[in-house]
Amino acid sequence: MDDGSKAPPTLHDVAREAGVSIATASRALNGSSRNVRSENARRVRAAAAKLDYEPHLSAQAIAKGSTRTVALVIRDVADPYFSSIAAGVTRAAEEARLIVTMAVADGSPERELEIVRTLRGQRPRVIIVAGSRVEGSGTRDALIEELEEYRTAGGRVVLISQRDLPFGTVTIDNHGGARDLARALLDAGYRRFAVFHAPDEIRTSRERHDGFRTGLREWALTASGPDPSGPEAGAFGLDGSDLVGGVPEPLAIESAFTRAGGYDAARRLVERGFEDVEAVFAVNDVMAIGAMAAFRDAGVIPGVDIGVAGFDDIGSALDVVPALTSVAVPLQEAGLTAMRLALSDDESAPDVPLPTRVVLRESTPPRHGKGRAGRPRDRA
Repeated sequence: MDDGSKAPPTLHDVAREAGVSIATASRALNGSSRNVRSENARRVRAAAAKLDYEPHLSAQAIAKGSTRTVALVIRDVADPYFSSIAAGVTRAAEEARLIVTMAVADGSPERELEIVRTLRGQRPRVIIVAGSRVEGSGTRDALIEELEEYRTAGGRVVLISQRDLPFGTVTIDNHGGARDLARALLDAGYRRFAVFHAPDEIRTSRERHDGFRTGLREWALTASGPDPSGPEAGAFGLDGSDLVGGVPEPLAIESAFTRAGGYDAARRLVERGFEDVEAVFAVNDVMAIGAMAAFRDAGVIPGVDIGVAGFDDIGSALDVVPALTSVAVPLQEAGLTAMRLALSDDESAPDVPLPTRVVLRESTPPRHGKGRAGRPRDRA
């Protein structure tokens, strides 16, 4: 039975009445250090008085910064990719006299959602979520709702990932970096490739795999004359046929997005036979390093019998022998940028793209006039 009572007004109601964003209404009522124009602040206070709105105490606590913490949610604590990002976040947080706490989702969208729900109760000032978005998990809408409610309460949200959620995002050019790598390897004399990739629902892997194939297509079509945007381009790779220009469709081997996954993919390639493969592109460096270990265990010498390239240019890329060809990503800069974006006054949820750069090293020596990767051809 309806007793005539009404639900209490929400911050959404106040923002709508005042004609401002929810973030502006929150700052005006909660005394945030970020500036609000006096006219907007006056309208917000008038709307709150008209609606008899009382700010939630936890919202005030977040906005006023009673918790001087930054929560960083990462995919994998063992992956140097994320430790480099964490170093950047920590550096920027220390500049702002904040403390970073870290939670590991272990590659699980469900775990990521659970972590965010828990973090809301701990009231950090900032939540940064780093790692590839995973499609088809069924958690996307719930994650957006949790993060929106946290942001409504005065918190700040930034992602280091693909642009998929309606929050500020530091993006990495996965597709373009892999495309450039493919062209660089072709210029070095390689023609026949295998790609070690993760399941397609992991967007970072899919973008890098697609970018590599795009680079092969563009190079081959340009080398042989047709327009890369012409109708010939549409047939690439769908039927396993060779490209014009003599570059075949790369062999694709799916495995886990980890060092162990790279090891397993390389083991499977060796068992299959790799006479038709001159170089391997693994969609991240830890997979590439795992692949190099598997090749060595099978008596195959990376950089001599087969070329190997990765993506991310983590510190370990220089420590392995031979040094690993990779696509450099400014990972610490990604963490710094995310933290500074979170502490800025920008409410537009912008994309901040970061460039990538191909770094050729000894794992993919030039093979012009040579047989396997860098090995001189046998003379007759």
